[in-house]
Amino acid sequence: MIERDEGRGRSARKRAAKLVEQHAQQITDLQANDLQGLDLPPNLGEALETARNTKGFSSRKRAVKHLAALLRQDEEAMTIVADFLTGQTTAHWAEQEKFHDLEQWRDRLCQTETADQALTDLINIHPNLATTSLVQLSRAARNGDKAAARKLFRLLRENT
Repeated sequence: MIERDEGRGRSARKRAAKLVEQHAQQITDLQANDLQGLDLPPNLGEALETARNTKGFSSRKRAVKHLAALLRQDEEAMTIVADFLTGQTTAHWAEQEKFHDLEQWRDRLCQTETADQALTDLINIHPNLATTSLVQLSRAARNGDKAAARKLFRLLRENT
């Protein structure tokens, strides 16, 4: 009887390589200030900068594939990149959730039916808010002033 090695198959290796390439593409597409928390070894840092600074489509794709190949060789660096991208995604979703919450507060403050209760709730949750500005902007927004609604949103974003 012949025993077969039940290791990873070709398809699994291809999927893993594709995932590493996607990670390399994602870190290449990030803005410079978003990359500040990413601590890569010097050779990977240089390959990342080369890929980020490459202008042509085909050239950039080649540079990203080279970066992915270097990442596949360094398991620790790949883990660092994966964790970094997971943190970026988590922070992004948290920021999106806060933005949507602020939109809901603004909408409640701009509707006549819900404005009074929303003001009471908001002041209870955030007692340090500028109450007079909040009341004035809410009243103006209820009267159809779109600029007041935008100012109301900015006030909420800056103070909550």
